[in-house]
Amino acid sequence: MVDRLAALLDHFSVRARTFHAGLLCGINALEADEPYGQLHLIRDGEVEVRHGLQTAVRITQPSLLLYPRPMAHGFITDRQQGANFVCAHVQFEGGAANPIMAALPAFVCMPLDQLPGCEPVLQVLFTEAESTYCGRQSMLDRLFEVVLIQILRQLMEQRQVQPGMLAGLAHDRVRKAMVALHEAPERDWSLEALAVQAGMSRTTFANTFRDIVGLTPGSYLQRWRIGLAQKMLRQGRSLRLIAEAVGYGSEAALSRAFRAQTGSSPREWRKAAAGAS
Repeated sequence: MVDRLAALLDHFSVRARTFHAGLLCGINALEADEPYGQLHLIRDGEVEVRHGLQTAVRITQPSLLLYPRPMAHGFITDRQQGANFVCAHVQFEGGAANPIMAALPAFVCMPLDQLPGCEPVLQVLFTEAESTYCGRQSMLDRLFEVVLIQILRQLMEQRQVQPGMLAGLAHDRVRKAMVALHEAPERDWSLEALAVQAGMSRTTFANTFRDIVGLTPGSYLQRWRIGLAQKMLRQGRSLRLIAEAVGYGSEAALSRAFRAQTGSSPREWRKAAAGAS
């Protein structure tokens, strides 16, 4: 079976940074004033999760909470007993341009026992969280990244995704075409060539892709290419090399597609991105 996540994670990495391990008691709030999301693992205890003034969910069993993008949220727990949390900031390379982050819902809540095969990883993570071993921070950060990949797998396997990239990668046939264009964005992909990758007729593929992903194959390909171009711009690569790498025949062709997708030229975008960093 094709690896649906390999090219995504190769091009757009995910990083975690653990910032809390232990009890949270009473009322605790996290603001959305930092450029990253959070992944919370709740080992035990009862938790009321609040989004503003509204109760989003009540947790009564070991669970995870994933906020891929900055979003204010809070926890209410028993003032004496509290709940046992291990928490990490989650940063998707490229921010809003990262296709994984863009494809995820604003909020995911999942019992830990719904992550098949993740029990050994969680056991090591919780043990490290309680320890004072050297390298503890780095170990916890890497383990959180493993858990995040497990979450992505599970969301696709259970089809718990809205129309978009992850929904396409969950489809038995559409994903074959998506993986092909992810792995070779420089190729001159036609609708016929992508349909062959999916093992479908041209018309059936086009309709199925649009229904599941929410974009035409051509629009999706352009979005993927421009996302890669944005990454390369941040790396300081020349427009000529970027155009070749992402499948545009010239700097002018890249600039036209880039402006159509983002509203600015590559040079304007790079200057703005540099000023924001």
